[in-house]
Amino acid sequence: MRRTIDWADGAVEIIDQVALPREYRTLRLTTVGELVDAIRRLAVRGAPALGGAGALGVALAAFACDDADAVRADAERVAAARPTAVNLSWGVSRALTRLAEGPDAVLAEALAVLDEDERLNHEASARAAELILERCSRRPLRLLTHCNAGRLATVGWGTALGVVWHLHAAGHLESVLADETRPLLQGARLTAWELAEAGVPYRVLPDSAAAAAMARGMVDCVVVGADRIAANGDVANKIGTYGLAIAAARHRLPFVVVAPSSTVDPELASGDSVVIEERAAEEITTFSGLPVTPDGTKVFNPAFDVTPAELITAVVTEKGPMVP
Repeated sequence: MRRTIDWADGAVEIIDQVALPREYRTLRLTTVGELVDAIRRLAVRGAPALGGAGALGVALAAFACDDADAVRADAERVAAARPTAVNLSWGVSRALTRLAEGPDAVLAEALAVLDEDERLNHEASARAAELILERCSRRPLRLLTHCNAGRLATVGWGTALGVVWHLHAAGHLESVLADETRPLLQGARLTAWELAEAGVPYRVLPDSAAAAAMARGMVDCVVVGADRIAANGDVANKIGTYGLAIAAARHRLPFVVVAPSSTVDPELASGDSVVIEERAAEEITTFSGLPVTPDGTKVFNPAFDVTPAELITAVVTEKGPMVP
């Protein structure tokens, strides 16, 4: 499969996720400004994929200018493009460790980030699949997921949807319920597209219907990705994840988070300090460019929320279940 984000002939190439599912297209980004714009408008998104974007952004800057201070300034622009996912600044910082060795060394480090992301997410999702099989007696399984945590959110495999790929290949999966997920309906557009492409049976449901699906016995386990994981096990993820965890606890369903260890922020004691990105009001007040609320309507439109560790069955990285 084509990587979600990669380096090709001096530029960053991405799958344009804003165009899916109507159109599959790739974008060639040749400047730091173009990359920052792609990150902000969610053409490239997902914590692990943003780690790769951060590292490749430093490579772009290093090849464009031999002034180390200027490269670091561009690197700060990339790291600040979205504040919640820790992987973005992590990827930037990692690539900057090779700056003194020249642009080729920076690029080598960025490409290593991409290779590792594919490998680590494959390992993390395999471990999570094993844990879910241990926790759930029913076969085949019916999973519920939120947002998009597949290959489009990573370099090339997936975290929560990586679990789906493992279980589907082993014959342990009946179907997937995919929340439509705001902002930009990333579950309905992206997760559904990936599941259809892989031939996995699925249904899309409104975010507000997830608890009802659990109450009707339609779900065996909830599995999601993460944008930042605090040292105590609190998890920042797409808005609506917290409500899902509450509903899963009410119905005594396993709630499993899957992410590479780069998503763990050891400097963050708890989720209370996570900076939550707020999206544009127009995402709520309009639909297909047409107004759907009265003029002057005020909006609360956070892109993420924080799920407390006590509501989470397990946070699984490539190292296995995380110990807070």
